[in-house]
Amino acid sequence: MSWVTVGMVLALGGLVAAGIAAITAGWLPPLGRYRVVRPRLWGCGALVSALGMGVFEFLGPLRGPDIRMAPYVLSGTAVFLVGSALQMLARRPGRPATPPAS
Repeated sequence: MSWVTVGMVLALGGLVAAGIAAITAGWLPPLGRYRVVRPRLWGCGALVSALGMGVFEFLGPLRGPDIRMAPYVLSGTAVFLVGSALQMLARRPGRPATPPAS
């Protein structure tokens, strides 16, 4: 198991934990928290994104070159993009990218 695999598992685990926290408790990570209006939708998007990225990474680049896995890898990419779109829908439109000055 290489350090890349460990890093991917930790990153996906963090995204899954943030998604579950957003769905169950309405808690969001501090980065970009003020822009999200619907935390449960954001959490669902995070879980879908983590699933898609996991399928992509573990059946694609981390597994090695295997053309038989190409449909699954591309499906993982599509699922990741759907999850990202759900996370974008959970944001408040028209807000600045930086937090307001206090």
